[in-house]
Amino acid sequence: MIQLIKLGQKYLSLWPEKPELSRYFQDYHSVKSARFVCRYFPGLALFTVIMQLYLASGYPFNQGSINLAMNALPQALVYGIFLLSIPVQALVFSGVKADKLLPPSLASWYHSGLEKIKQQVAEQVSVKASGYMNEKIGSQLSEQKKQQKAIASLATVKPRYIDLAQLLQLTFATEN
Repeated sequence: MIQLIKLGQKYLSLWPEKPELSRYFQDYHSVKSARFVCRYFPGLALFTVIMQLYLASGYPFNQGSINLAMNALPQALVYGIFLLSIPVQALVFSGVKADKLLPPSLASWYHSGLEKIKQQVAEQVSVKASGYMNEKIGSQLSEQKKQQKAIASLATVKPRYIDLAQLLQLTFATEN
């Protein structure tokens, strides 16, 4: 279960935040929603627990008692735990999605995109290597080598959704 949550975190962090992807991939909206839930729901859970205890204690109405707050504690904790479980559920669902194999139509698109990015990076390296060497070009070449290693690590036989996210991230990284 922990590995699935970590895979979900990795998948959410890899997916590029580019609105134009929403036209091509349904996952864009689910990733955006999962990021929102993971970012804001822990704070919402804490706020909910604190406000329930504060209002149940009677202090806002000048009838305060710690016993009233203690009576409301179980209900406040249930609400808080429920709200805290939603980000965990989002990470688990993202991890399950990340581990699924791409459908055939998307897999063929993935393979063609992988070949295009390999060609693009190879062309960039050959252009940079033909120029003179200075510190800036040297650092760009080392960055290009890192991209080549990342591209080499992508799956070629049975790509999964996490491989698609890595490819999209590399694609948008090479465009900039």
